[in-house]
Amino acid sequence: MSTKSRRASNSNVTDFEDFFQGWLVRQEQLRSTLRTVGTHTDEDLRDLIAHVLAHYQQYYEEKSRIANHDVSLVFSPPWFSCFEQSFFWIAGFKPGLAFRIVSASVSDMSEEQVERMDRLRAETKEEERRLENEMARIQESVAAPPIVEITRRGDNPLVDGAYDEMEAAVEALRGEMEVVVGHADMLRTRTAERVVEILSPQQNIKFFAAVTELQLKIRVWGWQIEGESRRCPDVCTIVLGVHVNG
Repeated sequence: MSTKSRRASNSNVTDFEDFFQGWLVRQEQLRSTLRTVGTHTDEDLRDLIAHVLAHYQQYYEEKSRIANHDVSLVFSPPWFSCFEQSFFWIAGFKPGLAFRIVSASVSDMSEEQVERMDRLRAETKEEERRLENEMARIQESVAAPPIVEITRRGDNPLVDGAYDEMEAAVEALRGEMEVVVGHADMLRTRTAERVVEILSPQQNIKFFAAVTELQLKIRVWGWQIEGESRRCPDVCTIVLGVHVNG
């Protein structure tokens, strides 16, 4: 990466981190609102739910911009702790997590709602599997021609067009990864929107209150773990090992 490109990358990271800090402040405000909602009309609750969805949509739009600049940043984002990243699936939370949160936070679904939620869960799982297969294909292509062939030949990058070949191959991989991330984010968004359609306004308030609570708790725990790991480097490894293997 050239010095100019590196400066541009650092600037993009700084801009996103500034946005993300403001976004987290607004999320904390939303969490407080969701937890203290009193007696409101369904119309008022729908307005609040629409506001929550717009809040997350703003995040995905900004994420898409930085992925377009350098997709590797969203796979190892410096604005998330290692603990937060341990929950990630294709550069973000797995869409199916929504169903676990619904099960834990909404206890008054009707039989029809349960059936619709089960169908949506099955459809989402199928889409997750398809994206996982696509991501695996991209990862396997790293070990396939032309990259391995160029490396095996031991070409001087300044002759025989080897550098141009490698750059073209890497750019193609980045493009494919960006597409998969975009599709994964679309699945996350679409899943949340369809969950909202199934639940009543009151149930959606419970659902989003649980979502924001979980995300902010994971963030606090993550930075607490990283703070401990600076004093004791083995702490982060031990905690992540328990989370991943447990």
